[in-house]
Formats: sequence, C-alpha cells, structure tokens
Amino acid sequence: MGLIESFSRMLLDNVTDKFLLRLMRDPYVENIWELVSTTMKVTPLQLMEIVLRAEKGKPLGRPFGSVYHFSPWQELMFNPVHLFRLPTADPKTVTTKVTLGLNAARPLELQIPIIISGMSYGGALSKQARIALAKASTQAGAATNTGEGAYLPEERENAVKYIYQYHRGLWPHGNKKEFYTMADMIEIQLGQGAQASAPQTTLAEKINEEFREIYGLAEGEDMVIASRLPGLESPEDLKNLVSRLKEETGGVPISYKFAATHYLEAEIEIALQAGIDVIVIDGAEAGTHAGQPLLEDDFGLPTMHALVRAADFLVEKGVRDRVSIIASGGFFSPGHFLKAMALGADAVYIGTAAVMAMIHTQMVETAPLEPPTQLALNSGRLKEELDLDLAVESLTNYLKSCVAEMVLGAVAMGKESLSAVDRNDLCALTPEVAELTGVQLAYRRKTYDFPQPAEVRKNSENRAYQ
Repeated sequence: MGLIESFSRMLLDNVTDKFLLRLMRDPYVENIWELVSTTMKVTPLQLMEIVLRAEKGKPLGRPFGSVYHFSPWQELMFNPVHLFRLPTADPKTVTTKVTLGLNAARPLELQIPIIISGMSYGGALSKQARIALAKASTQAGAATNTGEGAYLPEERENAVKYIYQYHRGLWPHGNKKEFYTMADMIEIQLGQGAQASAPQTTLAEKINEEFREIYGLAEGEDMVIASRLPGLESPEDLKNLVSRLKEETGGVPISYKFAATHYLEAEIEIALQAGIDVIVIDGAEAGTHAGQPLLEDDFGLPTMHALVRAADFLVEKGVRDRVSIIASGGFFSPGHFLKAMALGADAVYIGTAAVMAMIHTQMVETAPLEPPTQLALNSGRLKEELDLDLAVESLTNYLKSCVAEMVLGAVAMGKESLSAVDRNDLCALTPEVAELTGVQLAYRRKTYDFPQPAEVRKNSENRAYQ
C-alpha cells in the first residue's frame, strides 16, 4: 500500500469516525439527521420550493406542469382478441388517419392522431426549436400548434398542417388576420391545464431584440398574456368571433381550448352554441414552460375525468358525429394516446414528450450543470447548440414509433383503424375507474347462496339420526 493511499484511508477514516460520532451523540434538534426526517414529512420537492419562495418572494415558475399523476391510465387495460373476434390479418391495412372538424367547410385531415401542442416562440421555445417541431410534424404526418406566441414565417413554411392559436396575448402583432388566415385550423384559447385562466408576464429584461421585433413590443415593454381574451366578454361574443373566423378563413375548423374544469359541460354548451368544430380538453396534468405550482397541482380536472365527461356530453347533445375532441395533458406513451382515443378523443396533443424526444441524445451536451431544456428554450443558455437536423430526426422517430405501436395494438384488438378503438376494447382494474370511465370491470366474481350456520347445524343433526 502506497504512502498516498495510506494517508487517504487514514484521513477518510478519521472524517467518517467524527461524522458518525456526531450523528450518534448530537441532540436530535442539532443533528444533521434532522434533514432526513424532515424530508420524510416534507418531500425534497416541497422543501426545494419552500426555499425558492423564500429567496425571491415571488410566484414560482415550475417547468412541465404538475408532478402528480392524476389520471389512472395504468388502471385501464386493452382487450386482445383471438377467435371471439379475429385479430387484424395485416398491420398495413390499419388506418391511422383522422379528420378533425367534420362539419367544417375545410376539415383538417391528418395522417396520424398525434399533434404537437401549443408551445410559443419566445415565451417558451426558441425559433430553432419551433422550426424543428414544424419539420418533424410534417415528416410524421401530424400538425403543429403555434401556442400563445407570435407568428413565425419559418414555422408556417415548414409545417404542412398548421394550427394557429387565437390567444390572450396583448402584444401589437398578436391575432392579426394576415397570420391566422394562413392556418389549417384556428384554436381559440381561453385557458390551459397548467395555468388555468391566470395571466402571465414575460419581463422586458428577458426579451431579446429579435423577440421584441417579432412581437411588436417597444423597448422596455413586457410581454403580457391576460386572463381574458380581449373582446370576449360573453357567449354572444364567442359566437360572433367564431362566425367571423370561419368567414375570414374560408371555413377551416375552429377549436375551443380551455382548462378542464368541473364546469366543463357549461363551457362546452357555450362553445356548441357558438358553432365550434373541435373541443380541446386540457387536463390538470398539462405542462407549460413555467407555471405556478398552485395552478399546476390544485386547479382543474384530471385529463381522464374531463375527457370522459366531454365525450359523454357531446353524445347526450347529439353532436358527437360532427364535433371532434382533442385530449391534452400528461400524455407520454402510445398506450396513453390509444386509451384516450378509446375513451372518446379523436386526437391527442403532446408537449413535454415532444420536447424531450426532440432533445434526445443532445441532452448530454447540457449535463451535468444545466437542464436539457436549455437547448430548446428561447431563454436557454445553450439554445444555439441545438442541432436542428438531429432534433427533427429524433422527434420524427418518436412519433413514428408511437404510431407503429398503436397500430400493433389495433391489430391485437381486431381493428382496421385507430379511430375504431372504443370503450368496449378496455377493461378497468378497479371499481373506481370502471365507474369513472363507463368501462367494464376486469373481474367478475360469481356469487353463491351459501347456507347459514343454523341451517348447516340442522342438516347435520338430521343426517346423524338417519
């Protein structure tokens, strides 16, 4: 054993001994172990958010939404078939196409039922990231949504199917006719699952020159998203807006996005009266660039709950065949996507999953000192390092992989299209989820009419005398 190794061992042994002795001798209130027991009561996340609030005295901005998994997708299982109904013979015959806004003059036709959700340029993602999303959506046969942000010509150029979010932003270049008339669908956004209908502000100090120019902001002016859509104060205002947008766009589908709420049916009723073609249900599991934990964790309805209620309500109103549903919030896997479609969604939005897939192996460039999103955010310190071509390839592969798995699932259920999957193809593992979804419970227990104890004794006595 070398001299250096011996010295190191001695030093480490000495430090360890002192630490352990203090651990075993210090009173509990003075003991470092207090931190361990504290984190058993207050989670590391909660502790971190306590100290972050203490540092600035301002609302927090937590990335990617709530940390809770409200929707019990794992409690639903698909039912494969064998001879009861034959599996589909050839996976190549399974249709993945979906049409949104069937009653619109110009319905939105997609090759796959997965859409890139609204993540705005500037307030969230960089221009390079937005272009990557657009290119990948085109290559995969999907669509991309602008989010609450400014119009990017490069994004429109690279997106074959383009959804413009008619938003609550107060900047000069927002919701201009020359921008939204280029869209294949317009989404009127009154709220989102991760932030409800709360206002948002991007401070002027975080806005660079290109950002300011595209948004039309003056020097020193903040970017503000209001709690209300300007000019929309009543159901009649919504009806007039929908009518105007349909006329100005030549009849593209008009969708209505709101944060899932216990008042869901009332909100949808207003949307139906206004002539909305697509309902976007954004559940409590939805993500955002930087939402407040209170709004992420304690507001809204879980995606599954809201989706089931929305689908049932449209059936009750007799409009399910002409009003489409897009489900959003907490979707990461093909199982999630297909289960949502079985419960009534025509398509799903993905946000967090799309960003992570886009970054893919490039996240090693940020480790260990920076989070991976620094490659994709407009405020990210490493946004210039994002390899655009690799980002496009990675996200395209993710989308293709998910759809391929969904096709295999359809084959196992004997379906000829993804849109043919419904609640009868599911079973629920718990009574609670069965009640929630209207799906049959997975277990069936036969009941027996067992004799009562008194009857058992009586019969035994009778047999003894025979």
